[in-house]
Amino acid sequence: MTETLRADGRTNDELRPITIERGWSDQAEGSALISYGRTKVLCTASFTNGVPRWMSGKGKGWVTAEYSMLPRSTNSRMDRESVKGKIGGRTHEISRLVGRSLRAVVDMKALGENTLVLDCDVLQADGGTRTAAITGAYVALADALEWGRSKKFISQKAQPLLDSVSAVSVGIISGVPMLDLAYTEDVHADTDMNVVVTGRGKFVEVQGTAEAAPFDRSELDTLLDLALKGAVTLTEFQTSALTEARER
Repeated sequence: MTETLRADGRTNDELRPITIERGWSDQAEGSALISYGRTKVLCTASFTNGVPRWMSGKGKGWVTAEYSMLPRSTNSRMDRESVKGKIGGRTHEISRLVGRSLRAVVDMKALGENTLVLDCDVLQADGGTRTAAITGAYVALADALEWGRSKKFISQKAQPLLDSVSAVSVGIISGVPMLDLAYTEDVHADTDMNVVVTGRGKFVEVQGTAEAAPFDRSELDTLLDLALKGAVTLTEFQTSALTEARER
């Protein structure tokens, strides 16, 4: 693949600068402030001993997520959805995506009858907010599970986490496949795709759309290879964040 420099100086297969500030919130059982370049998402995990009534007595836990964008996460202010009186379709879609992605790597029986809610709030948006949310939410989830174990809500022998999970965007712009699209790239993409991948390199979800010209099988393979390469690096960032001493 031809390597060309993008507007921000990256090569086609290069992620934006990634940072994960673990334990950002003092109140939450798990939290992480994650940045994909200028995109910044605060992910918090809330642990509750108990499950929704419809799951009670089944010996399994539950993991769900909520996603939102702050009014000035974008260039112009947008109204809060709570003020509008309804949650938008995009918000619902991304919330469900984050929840599915995290449930894919959690053993609900090992979790026991406990509930984890992941809140992903976009502080600043510059493309890739849903992928950053998934990657950061995993770090918050992992810490919340350890909190539950420390409080003996989870058995010391149980291993609720089956794997890690991260996500990244890829796309084709002017015929060129690129990894981790910033907003200015995303809006001009011929093909736009979000890929959710486990630490072992298994796909959880692939969301791909031909925004302009349809893509062929070889282009799809190229995009998936780019996503897998990016996911390897994201997993390394997650692992590094989770092995560092937590600062309070």
